[in-house]
Parts: sequence; C-alpha cells; structure tokens
Amino acid sequence: MTIHIRLREAREASGLSQGQVAKKLDMHRPTISEIEAGRRKVSAQELEQFSQTYGVSVEWIVNGSAVDNPADARILMAARELSKMSETDLERLMATLRMLRKSEEN
Repeated sequence: MTIHIRLREAREASGLSQGQVAKKLDMHRPTISEIEAGRRKVSAQELEQFSQTYGVSVEWIVNGSAVDNPADARILMAARELSKMSETDLERLMATLRMLRKSEEN
C-alpha cells in the first residue's frame, strides 16, 4: 500500500473531507485530491502535518508499520479521539453503545 492510499484512508477514518483537511493545512482542496491520487509528491513537512491532523504516525503513513490494516487504524484513531473526551461524554457514549448492542440482540 502506498503513501497516497494511506493518507486517504487516514483522512476518511478521521471523518474529514478533503476540503476540511485543505483548510486545516492551508492548502487548496485540489492539492489534497492530487496527493491522494498519487499525482503529487508530499514533502516531509507535509507528512508531519498530515500525521498530526489525522492522529497517525509518519511511520505508518510512509511504511504502514505498526498497523497495516485500515480497520485497525480506524480503531486506533477512534481510541485517540475517545481519550480526548470528558468522563461525562464517555459515559454517555458507553450507554449509547450498550443500548445499540442490546437492540441488535433482540
């Protein structure tokens, strides 16, 4: 898997649009599209910016190391987001997940 594919997967797993990423990184949306399509190279500085924006390591973007499965990457990104939530919000989320699981069992 190549850098541009991992960048797209990380963006999608982060729930961000190309436009949102472009705005955060002070780029044009077509630039993000070109990068994700593999038609534009990414500088080391840009890799670091993508890494911080998506909450993944530069190493993962470049090599796919540590987590090579996109589903596992989404789980790790979700865990990072969960770690930023307040205790109250985490409890609400857990209650919602329990309700969803129970509704699936019925």
